[in-house]
Amino acid sequence: MVTVTPSRVEEKKTDTISLTINGRQVVATKGATVLEAALSAGIYIPTLCYDPDLKPYGACRLCVVEIEGMRGLVSSCTTPATEGMVVHTETARVTKSRRITMELIIANHHGDCLTCAVNQQCELLKIARYLGMEQEHIERLRKGTQVLPIDRSHPAFERDPNKCILCGICVRACHEIAVVGAIDLAFRGYSAKVSTFGDKPIIESICKSCGECISRCPTGALVPKWEKAPVKEVKTICPYCGVGCSLYLGVRDNEIVSVRGDPEGATNKGSLCVKGRWGYDFVSHPERLTTPLIRIPGTSRKLGQDGQLHEIFREATWDEALELAAKRLLELKENYGPDGIAILSSAKCTNEENYVMQKFARAVIGTNNIDHCARLCHASTVVGGIAAFGQGAMSNSYRDFEKTDLFFVTGSNTTECHPIIGSIIKRRVKFGGAKLILADPRSTELDEYATVQLHHKPGTDVALINGLMHVIIRDGLENTGFIEERTEGFEDLRQLVEKYSPEAVETITGVPQSDLEAAAHLFGEAKSACVLYGMGITQHITGTDNVKSVANLLLLTGNMGREGTGFSPLRGQNNVQGACDMGALPNVYPGYQKVVEPAVRMKFETAWGCELSDRPGVVVTEVADGINKGNIKGLYVMGENPMLSEPYLEHTAQALNKVEFLVVQDIFLSETAWLADVVLPAAAFAEKEGTFTNTERRIQRIRQALMPPGEARADWEIISALAERMGHPFGYESAAQIMEEIASLTPIYGGIRFDRLDQDGLQWPCPDSSHPGTPYLYQDGFARGRGKFHAMDHIPPAESVSKSYPLILTTGRILEHWHTGTMSRRSGVLSKLRPEGAIEMHPSDATKLGLIESDLIVVASKRGQIEVPVHITEKSPPGVVFMPFHWHEAAANILTSDALDPVAKIPEFKVSAVNAVLAVLDRAAQDNAFLARLAENPAEALKDYNLTKEEKSALASGDIRKIESWLGKLDERLRTWLILRLSQEKW
Repeated sequence: MVTVTPSRVEEKKTDTISLTINGRQVVATKGATVLEAALSAGIYIPTLCYDPDLKPYGACRLCVVEIEGMRGLVSSCTTPATEGMVVHTETARVTKSRRITMELIIANHHGDCLTCAVNQQCELLKIARYLGMEQEHIERLRKGTQVLPIDRSHPAFERDPNKCILCGICVRACHEIAVVGAIDLAFRGYSAKVSTFGDKPIIESICKSCGECISRCPTGALVPKWEKAPVKEVKTICPYCGVGCSLYLGVRDNEIVSVRGDPEGATNKGSLCVKGRWGYDFVSHPERLTTPLIRIPGTSRKLGQDGQLHEIFREATWDEALELAAKRLLELKENYGPDGIAILSSAKCTNEENYVMQKFARAVIGTNNIDHCARLCHASTVVGGIAAFGQGAMSNSYRDFEKTDLFFVTGSNTTECHPIIGSIIKRRVKFGGAKLILADPRSTELDEYATVQLHHKPGTDVALINGLMHVIIRDGLENTGFIEERTEGFEDLRQLVEKYSPEAVETITGVPQSDLEAAAHLFGEAKSACVLYGMGITQHITGTDNVKSVANLLLLTGNMGREGTGFSPLRGQNNVQGACDMGALPNVYPGYQKVVEPAVRMKFETAWGCELSDRPGVVVTEVADGINKGNIKGLYVMGENPMLSEPYLEHTAQALNKVEFLVVQDIFLSETAWLADVVLPAAAFAEKEGTFTNTERRIQRIRQALMPPGEARADWEIISALAERMGHPFGYESAAQIMEEIASLTPIYGGIRFDRLDQDGLQWPCPDSSHPGTPYLYQDGFARGRGKFHAMDHIPPAESVSKSYPLILTTGRILEHWHTGTMSRRSGVLSKLRPEGAIEMHPSDATKLGLIESDLIVVASKRGQIEVPVHITEKSPPGVVFMPFHWHEAAANILTSDALDPVAKIPEFKVSAVNAVLAVLDRAAQDNAFLARLAENPAEALKDYNLTKEEKSALASGDIRKIESWLGKLDERLRTWLILRLSQEKW
């Protein structure tokens, strides 16, 4: 049976027309094609090249129909439906044409259906059967032998060109949806095929491994290597970044065997990134914690991962582990007071679990010492946003990105850290006419889409934005009506930015005056503009100032409170927004209700039946110092890994080795868990019920697809059991019950219930059960009354370069991994795509230091040193090196500064002064290793050497003269070897 899927065109158009299809009157949306009109009425027309998310293509010719008044057969996928049109889809002439076309397609389609990975799911086979073609007839038409090699280079999927029908869907999906362009149709006639640039294996192309092509391929030409047919599918939310993509987990034998994007998902419309598509095998990884562990008395924490598990921990029952944890926490509370204990909640856990954890801290322990990793990424967003608008969250929705005229992306490598949003930006700029201003010290993928690029020095964001506002005000581009009606503090800002002339700003930031002027005019003249930013704005000692500056720019131009505009912080973790909403912060209860306000405190005291502290607690970045000073004696960590995520890791390690009692609750034995006295095994996202809140304030359901391994439990169950043993039974029976309590105490979540979240979720504020949610904030006014301008002066970073430390280190994330790698590095595909970390360095700096690609180097700051391979690239400007923080083997945070923003207490991860030298190794051994890689696969060994197109051509032809300048980058031994090799053999 063929299933008819209505086209999404119904969502896009409102005017209707009437036409007749096969004698039936059909009402269709104006502008729809004949095919879309038929599908919307449930009338099936076979097609192999149509996709509702792609532009009409008309390649397969299977969707031909007869239309009265038109000559010949026409493709229904490219023919617009018109008023009064009469269409026939099943005439003898149409059927004959389709059968002939299908025979030609099958004749060029190699494969045995019984051994094909998409057997019984193949659109080609379905249509052949619909047209009455018998299996024997199909087999007689097929090619007899495989004629093209299968590309198995990618760790996640295979490309079999012999099963390709040249429908073009994969190519169009790559170009139109992912906007990558890794593949295209190449060659002609019988040689035509889908190919990468240069016809290289897919792993050597610019493919981002998002799987957009695979999810839409109608045959077995593109198939995942590891997927199996699921017994059931469960709708849930991706556990990686804050975009909040909706997806379906395919389950068989209590394992995830397939993943597909939810085509109706409000956030992602079926698209996924490399992590969302392939990064779920960590759930069934053999290193999952399955039973509680208790540290063997007398074992030193300093052993850490250098020790053997059985020498450090013993397995325990839940009763043993919980009794020990309860006993020790009560002793610490009795001996040192409630504030002698600190608790770290988790942006990886659900809203319900974060709520229960902050309730545990406040109602059971009696402390406000509760915080989580928002302190390390977007605490300055919360503080700065509340100061400017009254709320510290994204003001708009992703759908506003589809309507904006201008994107200003600053401090965000969006296509790597939030890939789905990155694709939206690329689509709007490439196909929708939007403009893009890009501000970042490094070059990123979005550079090629930017109308104006502002590559400023690290730590000069306030000066840059002040300069933009200087030009906007100077040239009369500010929105005076909005300023007068809805803001306060403008005069102070106007006076301050007078001194930030383009000349002055160029001196501070390095941005040419002409670029600043162009960007200011683009922003000031745009009808609607959104500012999207990430940790490049927030992770500074001026993080709060940076956020307030972003707010100033939006208020100045009136780009708030209407569609297509807004304040768009791109939150990092999957539920960092929700963890903040739930009060996993030391100064607020759920819903950002302040702990110092008596009326608020009384409300929670009444609900929880206990007295609550009025003292704001310590933040994450103060915990280590508190332990080292003897003020904090006990620490309870849920789903966080401070031994990799904190700045100045040596300081953190000292604290965690010193703390009297450490409880860690996690799904793996993380770097932090190795130091614990008690380890509690938790359920992963796919093994429990709950909700996540994404960066656009959308509260979405996650659903249990698997049973937890061994004795692992959901985090809320563990916390509740511990609370009961400490004399405070919570009495929860389900995550849904916890959400009902959240709603009763949290006005912005007042209307949230599980049964209201079955489709796309709801965006807060949602104050009651009939409220539809709020797509964008501040339409009728700001939460604080008037929007407030803040006159912010430029303050230099805490560290600057010197003779001893001549380079600036900036850190961040990369596409294939996430945060401290606890999940992503236990994914087979993701680990194969990016098996090791590296530090990025500009070629000019590498030349000064005598480095070549992949050299192992020592990078040092005032706080410590690490050894890491170098990757030479022009992405980083001269004098700046970049390093991801996903690898414990080369932990970037050994180097980073613990200087804090004085308000938000967020560390300055983006600016640390370092030096770099070649590691003291046997250089001959390094050379020999490189020669071995050259001998095995020359193209792969040399792919990162920044060759120009001309040099690549010369390398391929063996013309030594054209690559002499490039050979100069190598040492004498390698240069001599290459010249000898190239003279003997052309590659």
